[in-house]
Amino acid sequence: MATTEVVVGRVGRAHGVRGEVSVELRTDEPARRFADGAVLRTGSPDGEPPRTSARPAALTVERTRWHQSRLLVSFAEAPDRTAAEALRGLTLLTDVDVAESPEDPEEFYDHQLVGLAVVTTEGAPVGEVTEVAHGSGQDLLVIRASDGTEVLVPFVSALVPVVDVSARRIEVADRPGLLSPLPEAGTE
Repeated sequence: MATTEVVVGRVGRAHGVRGEVSVELRTDEPARRFADGAVLRTGSPDGEPPRTSARPAALTVERTRWHQSRLLVSFAEAPDRTAAEALRGLTLLTDVDVAESPEDPEEFYDHQLVGLAVVTTEGAPVGEVTEVAHGSGQDLLVIRASDGTEVLVPFVSALVPVVDVSARRIEVADRPGLLSPLPEAGTE
């Protein structure tokens, strides 16, 4: 079985004195990814593996609960607030089968999108998806355009109406300034 690594969350602030932390979710399946006993690898914000005892290479989910629409997680390796505070900023990673897809047909894993050809809704070639950037407000498709430039497209259905993973292509609804810069005033 071939697998790929996916980010399922990022550790936020400590909550309370018993070692709970808030988790900024990067998965639509939190019950599955943060099940009691799940072991998640960790990564630092710079992409390097953590290298201190206070920031272990893996964390074991002890229990979870929801608090005001935030997921709170207790990890076996963080028994108190001090240990929980040291985890802040770590990314939480797990492996998924490359053939696996999210349950919702309108959701995709990043690895399913990277490498897909991008065309406009009229069929004009744009480029290729090189990355999915997860912003605080929305996800962005990072596209290497045919001319070598990088284009960022908000990954919302109004701008990306078609994602066909099996055909290896994405359609983007071009808008003024989205795929190419707007002409300067007075240069038309």
